[in-house]
Amino acid sequence: MGRLIGLGLLILGFYFLGQNIYFTTNVHPYWWRGIAADASVLFLTGGIVSLFFLPRREKMFGWILMGIGVLLIFFGSHAVLNPTSLWQFCVSFGCFVGGYQLFSTGRLNI
Repeated sequence: MGRLIGLGLLILGFYFLGQNIYFTTNVHPYWWRGIAADASVLFLTGGIVSLFFLPRREKMFGWILMGIGVLLIFFGSHAVLNPTSLWQFCVSFGCFVGGYQLFSTGRLNI
């Protein structure tokens, strides 16, 4: 049960921190930026599918695809980071740390 609560806390931490991050694909004067934004979605999707369905020894391919997808997000689109309050950051970071400890070990070390 502790691991399930840990997973919930990890998701809650992502939610709190992700509320202030927006990814947009605005029209750019250069033709390749639109292609890079589309390719980033394809690479990220391929990476996630690879991590879930490939055998354990070939999961590095999925991480490589996800890394290329993240690089293409920053090359081909805009990542808009809105200001985050200190309270929201502390709650998010606390959820990350507590959730990771619960998920990996099943207990909190406070």
